[in-house]
Parts: sequence; C-alpha cells; structure tokens
Amino acid sequence: MTSIQKILLALLLVLLIAVPPFLGLGWQNALINVLISSLFALAFNLLNGQAGLLSFGHAAYFGVGAFAALHLMIAVEDGLFFPTPLLPLAGGLAGLVVGVVAGYFSTMRSGVYFALVTLAIAELFHSLAPHLEGTFGGEAGVSSMRMPWMGLGFGTIIEVYYLTLGWVVLCGLALWAYTRTPFGRLTLALRDNEQRVKFLGYNAHYAKVIVFAVSAMMTGVAGALLAISNETANYSLFSGSVSAQVVLQTFVGGSTVFFGPVIGATVFTLFSFLISDLTRSWLFYQGLIFVLVMLYAPTGIGGVIGHHIRNRRQLDLAKIGGPYLVALGGGILIAAGTVFLTESAEVLFGQDYAMARDGASGGFPAYDLFGLSWSPLNPVTWLVPLVLLCGGVFILIRARRVIDRLWARKDEATTADMTVGAGGKE
Repeated sequence: MTSIQKILLALLLVLLIAVPPFLGLGWQNALINVLISSLFALAFNLLNGQAGLLSFGHAAYFGVGAFAALHLMIAVEDGLFFPTPLLPLAGGLAGLVVGVVAGYFSTMRSGVYFALVTLAIAELFHSLAPHLEGTFGGEAGVSSMRMPWMGLGFGTIIEVYYLTLGWVVLCGLALWAYTRTPFGRLTLALRDNEQRVKFLGYNAHYAKVIVFAVSAMMTGVAGALLAISNETANYSLFSGSVSAQVVLQTFVGGSTVFFGPVIGATVFTLFSFLISDLTRSWLFYQGLIFVLVMLYAPTGIGGVIGHHIRNRRQLDLAKIGGPYLVALGGGILIAAGTVFLTESAEVLFGQDYAMARDGASGGFPAYDLFGLSWSPLNPVTWLVPLVLLCGGVFILIRARRVIDRLWARKDEATTADMTVGAGGKE
C-alpha cells in the first residue's frame, strides 16, 4: 500500500467518524447500507478476485449470518447475557460452518460448474426457508430488538452506524492482512495456476475450501450487521438478486484491486438511495452502468484509478486534463439523451399514459417530463435526445482519440527511459 493510499484511507476514516452525526437519519441509514455492502463485496472478492472462484450464490451465507444474529438477539431478549456489540460473531460463525460444508462440495468443480453449484446451494436455501418456520420464520421472517449494553441503548441509528463501522473496519483490516500472509499468496497462486500448486505438493481442494469458508464467514458478519440494523430478516435475503448485486458491485468497482469492491458497493448503494425515489427505471440505469464499465473499463473503477496512480509521475496533467474534461462533457450529453429516452419510454408505455390516451380525443396527449410538456407527435420531442446522443458520441470519440495519443506518447517515453537506463548500466 503506497503512502498516498494510506493518507486517503486515513482521511476517509476520519470523515466516516466525524461527519455522520451531522447528517439526517436517511443519510445515516444509507451509510450503514454502504458499509454492509462494502464488507459483503470485500468478502465476495476474496473468493472471486483472490482465488479466481466466481460464486453466484453468496447470498446463502449472507442470509445465514443474518438469521443467526437474529436468533441470538431473541435469546438475549429472553435473558441470555451476551454483549450486543459482539452479535456479529454469531453471523460469522454460522457463515463459517455453512461455508465449510458448502465449500467442500462446491470446490470439487471449477469454472462455470463451480458457479452453478454455488447458485444451486443459494436457491436451495431460498426455496426451503419459507417452509422452515422454526429457523427462518416462514414468509414473515424473524424479528427481534437490539438490547442495551454498558449504557448504550442501540436504539438510535447513529449508534448502530458506529457499531457497523467498527466491525467493517475490523473485518476489512483482517481481509487485508489475510492477503499479505503466505496463505494469501497461495490463494493468488490458486487463481493463476492451480496445476502448479498441486505439483508443489499443496492440496488445492482443501486450500480452496479454506478460502471459501473465510469468505463465507466474513459474508455472515455482513449479514449479521444488516439484521442488527433492520432488526428483522426474511427469506428474500437468499434470493438471486442479492447474489447478483454483489457480483455487479465487485466487478464495477474492480475485482483486481483490493478496495475496488468498496468503490462499487458505495456507488451502487448511494445510486439506489438517491435515484430510486426519482424514477422507477433506476435498475435499468444500474444495469447500463455495469454493461458500459465491462465494455470500456473491464478492470472497473478501482482499476482505472489505480492505473492513473501508478502512472501519475509520467502524466502531464496540463495536457491530459483538458481532453478528460471534454470527454466528461460528452459523457454527460450521452447520459442526458439516454435518460430522456428512457423516461419518455416509461411514460408512453406505462399504464397511466395508456388510460390518459384512451380518454383523450387527440389520441396521444402531451406528457410532463423534466418540468416541461412534451408531445409524442412533435418532432422536437425526439430531436432533442437525438442531438444530445449524437453530439455526445462525437465529442467523446474525438476526445478519446486525443487521450489515446497522449497515453501512447507517455508509453513511448517510458520505454525510451528504460532503454537509456539499461544502456547506462551496461
């Protein structure tokens, strides 16, 4: 970890500690969800990014951790002495136990077969949970209350936030320390060349089971934190959408960078918090972001940021800053045109507009969007987004050509410096 990264992380931690008390309840709750999603994504990426094992069913261990914490909370309500801040240990333990069993069978296969086995295990939990009322509470789920401990009532969101922050920081540091251990290096070797690991005398299957179990344990802690925050959970935690969400967050943030999943989790969680109240198409925009990142920045946001940090000494910000701003402007125009078309389609094909159209004598009444009235039969309605999209694409293509030339010159200069340096040593 470079000095710049350490400084940025320290600054981020200070902000996470100092700022939330001055925010509203909605933002505090959103930050709790950001922290939980970040830990979930980090735990998932230990399996995917470090070991190269893509799981499509990590929601199973997230849900198991949540229900384990809730059952312990119920026992505490009934008189069991157990510190409330340590409740996530129940989720971690449950995730570890289930992870060992599931991991033993899942890691017998690799590639797409491994992914399908993990998906089947999660779907097994999802289908059985509504029928196991004693464990998962049936369709209603399980509910409990946070009990006070050592003068802390845990009745306010800010107290739950700091409890979540402490556990996320602790688990994040543990996962980072894991990557620096010899077994963490072995995990990378499993991803890069499993056959060579076997030739070196290691039991690759057992090693993958251990990695799977550690990932499931940390995922269980994240699920327990969600249960503590919401004081309830139901079988929907085992659904495929929960597993898919962490996959999207990890790849958008960057699975090749340790803190990349945190970036993806933060972006998607805050995106849903801010945009879901503005439009019903927010899931479409989320999927579109994922597609664009995979097409044009496959290393994710974290990978792009890391690439610029590594090459910061060779970059001429005075030359490359302008094209970047122009490209940003083109991207904004494309986004504006896309939003215009998407929201128009949502209105025109929605049930409310269909009823208005049936009751209108003109056939296609005008609709309100962005504070203005638009007529579907008016060419201007479709010319505006077309101009935005075409103009944005033209600007972005021109800016990208300039950026590619500048990066090519930087690479040529770096190669020349390395050649001169090698010649000097000779």
